[in-house]
Amino acid sequence: MSITKTLGFSAIAILFMASGCTATGGVALRADGTPGPQDCSAEAKQIMRALRLHVGDTALVELDANQIRSRRITLYDGPIESILKSDFGTLEATTRLYGQVWTSGPQVVIRWYEAHPPDSEKLPICAVARLSEDQMRKEPESKPGTAILDGSVAAAYVVDAFR
Repeated sequence: MSITKTLGFSAIAILFMASGCTATGGVALRADGTPGPQDCSAEAKQIMRALRLHVGDTALVELDANQIRSRRITLYDGPIESILKSDFGTLEATTRLYGQVWTSGPQVVIRWYEAHPPDSEKLPICAVARLSEDQMRKEPESKPGTAILDGSVAAAYVVDAFR
């Protein structure tokens, strides 16, 4: 089911465009290079409610659109484009998620700030990548500024703030 059929895309797009929202803003880094706390904008929270995304909701994602179904992937510090493998609220599978990767700490940190549904405009969201059992931990052979991970899939979790 597409977002346009469910909620009326124009209402969501107007909310986003009127907000003047920026994606990542300035994120303070901790001593180990991992990102510090960051608020989720009021506009993103409002859009997520309209998209029926609630804190704790999850969906599987291909972490890197360029390394789909790879047994091992290499992520780099900086922007990332991910792809939903399943529906997420009213966002349908194949929606692109755009965010940021940090590889400096012992585990990779991925924060997504925008969702781009098929046939729609980008919308602000707040979600993080998580996997259990240390699966976001970098492989020892990872070089500075990169992270080699075992597998290309993780879970996107909706958050109301980044911690």
